[in-house]
Order: sequence, then structure tokens, then C-alpha cells
Amino acid sequence: MGVSLPSALPYGTGYVPHRGGVMNGLRRIPHAVLLLSLILLTGGTAAGAGMEMQATGKDGPVYLPGGPMPAMDDQVYLHALLEQAEHRMAGTNQVFTYEGEAWLGTDENKLWLKSEGTVGKGGGFQDARHEVLYDRPFSTYFDWQAGWRIDLDNGPTRQWAAFGVQGLTLYFFDLEATAYLGTDGRVAARVEASYDLLLTNRLILQPRLETNWYGQSDPARGLGAGVSNLETGIRLRYEFARTFAPYLGVVYQGAFGRTGTFQQQQGQAADSVRFLFGLRLWF
Repeated sequence: MGVSLPSALPYGTGYVPHRGGVMNGLRRIPHAVLLLSLILLTGGTAAGAGMEMQATGKDGPVYLPGGPMPAMDDQVYLHALLEQAEHRMAGTNQVFTYEGEAWLGTDENKLWLKSEGTVGKGGGFQDARHEVLYDRPFSTYFDWQAGWRIDLDNGPTRQWAAFGVQGLTLYFFDLEATAYLGTDGRVAARVEASYDLLLTNRLILQPRLETNWYGQSDPARGLGAGVSNLETGIRLRYEFARTFAPYLGVVYQGAFGRTGTFQQQQGQAADSVRFLFGLRLWF
């Protein structure tokens, strides 16, 4: 079994609460973060439109439509990416958040492991999602993924069957879209999108957006039916090496409907803006 070397190009994912003037200003921050993220996600790709080739760092080069399909390789590769390992701050409210993934396999068949979660004040493990997925490409840029998800943290455990797609859209947006079917008729969906904008060869600005939808309320886990939450942020990282990149940024987190009500009942704000710093590592 061979372990794949880092890509020659630097980045990406590959798959391929008030009054007064100050507080009024703070109120505008979530809107500013969301607006800037959306601008970058929708308009920041123009510079990339004329590029002949761009790479994402997970699986090597990505070729433009119309180019030759890369030859499939039966060699077994291993890749791991710690996308986020970050400390988020909003006054005295501070948390540690991580998100990572790894895969093992060939160009045609891969086993993916994905995990994310938050360690809150007092060490409580929250909002954890862990997935084991089988992955197979159905086009040059997109893969099918199917498997199992478990929400395993301080709350009640939930298990789901998972089915979705992951890859690169037009202008090289990284996109994940997954549907889930759980016990007791539970259904859910999750969408995550990001884009790496190169300011220099080592300085990279990444807008990122994630949202979750649930078909029914789950009060035990503090989740309401419908669009449950939205998280959007901007991170600026510097790649000292292609495998080591510290970063800083700002993130907006909003909980909607009954999810927001559940959070307020637990003494938490329904939305917040946090400043953050962290590390991105890949192997």
C-alpha cells in the first residue's frame, strides 16, 4: 500500500445579544459576515475562470471540462485532512471546534471517515457528527457517497443512513450535499460549500457556509424541524508548508425556529459572532 504524497499545488478539498451605538454596530456584524461570505462564494471565482488547471490538495489536479479524463489507478492511497482545529471566542464564551476527514482506497473505490464536534465550557462534547462512507466517482468532478452516520456526544445518540454527493462545482466550489434517514421516521439534510481564494501562493482566503435541515423536531438534542441552523464564516490562512497552515477568522452561527428557542431555554443566544484562530493540517 502506498501513501500518497502532498499535491504539488497548495490547497483545497479535492472532491473532487442591547442598546447604544456600539451595540448597534455589533448587531450588524452577523449580516456583514454573511454578506461577505456570500459575495466571496458567488463572485470571488472570476479570477479562477480563466485558469487552465487548479488543484485542491486532496486528490491531486482537477482538469477542466472537455479535457481528458484522468486514468484510473488501482494503487491504494491514504489521505487525512484536519480542516478545522480552532478556538472560537465571543467574550467569555469560548469553545474548541474541530472538523476532519480521512479516506483510504483507490481512484475508483474509497472508504471515507468524517468527524466534527465542539468542546464547550466545562469540557462537554456537543454537536458531534461522525460518518463512515463508501465513495465512488460518477463523473470527473463528483462522487457518490453512501454509508452510516452517528451523532455521538453528550446528548442522546442518533444513527442515520447517509447518501449524498461530494465534489467540485463550476469555478471550483467545494460542495457536499448529504441526505439522512434515521430511526422513528427521522429525516435530515446537510449542505456545506466553500471556496479557496488565493491572495498569494501561500495566503488563502476561504469563505465557508454550512446549513442543516431536519424533518421533525428532536427536543432531546435541541433541534427543531425545518432549517435548523446556519454557520458561515471567513478564514484567512497562511501555508508555511502545504501541510501546515495556521489561520484566523470570524464565524456567524444562527439557530432558527424551535432550535433557536431550545438554545434560549438553555441560556444560550440563538445567534452569535465569534472570532477564531486555529490550524489546518493535512497528510
